Amino acid sequence: MTPLTLLLQAAPDENFGLRMMLNFALIIPIFYFLLIRPQVKERKRHEDMSAGLKKGDEIVTNGGIIGKIVHADGDRLTVKTGDNTRVTVDRGRVAATLDVKGEAREE
Repeated sequence: MTPLTLLLQAAPDENFGLRMMLNFALIIPIFYFLLIRPQVKERKRHEDMSAGLKKGDEIVTNGGIIGKIVHADGDRLTVKTGDNTRVTVDRGRVAATLDVKGEAREE
């Protein structure tokens, strides 16, 4: 063998397994704090908002319909969207509740 071939051969890495385990041990908390935890917090906030909906609240649905709740029954809400228009929507499809100014209320 030539000296150049000996230099190009990779030396065996004795700590490869330990480094791989350390990488995975660091990736798991990063995924938790960047992806999983914010998603769980947002789902909890939405469930709390959805459970607190009552007659008289002004809402916006995921489809963009804006209206006032006139009847709440279990998972269904009857929403008055115009003078003579009423729409029944699923409670889980409400995107936000609106305050007096028409802006999304923080809860």
